[in-house]
Amino acid sequence: MRHRNAVKKLGRTASHRKAMLRNQVTSLLKYEKIVTTDAKAKELRSVADKMITLGKRGTLHARRQAASYIRDGEVTKKVFDELSGRYSERQGGYTRIIKLGRRIGDNAPLSQIELV
Repeated sequence: MRHRNAVKKLGRTASHRKAMLRNQVTSLLKYEKIVTTDAKAKELRSVADKMITLGKRGTLHARRQAASYIRDGEVTKKVFDELSGRYSERQGGYTRIIKLGRRIGDNAPLSQIELV
């Protein structure tokens, strides 16, 4: 039984999973759209929403928390300057997942995750 096991392991160790999600959230916030597998996109959605929520908070503590997770300083600045204003009236759900079909090679289900 998987009771109270909220995080999907994605077939990786904890450190690899954390590094992968940090890289993907940085890319998503930088380019505002990336293509990945369905399972990774669903995990990435919650992390990206948390980063934008920190940007909306706008305090020094929130900026430091976001900078400790996001890999690029320019992306952190973008979250706090540009994205926080764009989503100031929105209460959540800053990302959209669009299913794209199957990947050639391993037949993995692909999705595009983008900022709304």
